[in-house]
Amino acid sequence: MPKGNLDEWLHPESEIQKSSLTTLQRMNIIIDVASALHYLHHECQTPMIHCDIKPQNILLNEDLTAHLGDYGLVRLVPEFSNESDLHQFS
Repeated sequence: MPKGNLDEWLHPESEIQKSSLTTLQRMNIIIDVASALHYLHHECQTPMIHCDIKPQNILLNEDLTAHLGDYGLVRLVPEFSNESDLHQFS
């Protein structure tokens, strides 16, 4: 992704590279990630649990729109009748 991952923005390797995110940009990233998780948990035909949410797996495009990456640990879950069933699975 053009703007790298969130970890690079939160923990830059040098002062030259340092570019802080505004409060609005941070809130938009939070909303983007929450939307991605909602999609995986509630909108997919087979719901998924990502299992590896961390700044390195939140990728940022040119507009700083966040995308969730690295689905290597994803777990597919059957449809559950209620939320307590989902908590027992995860």
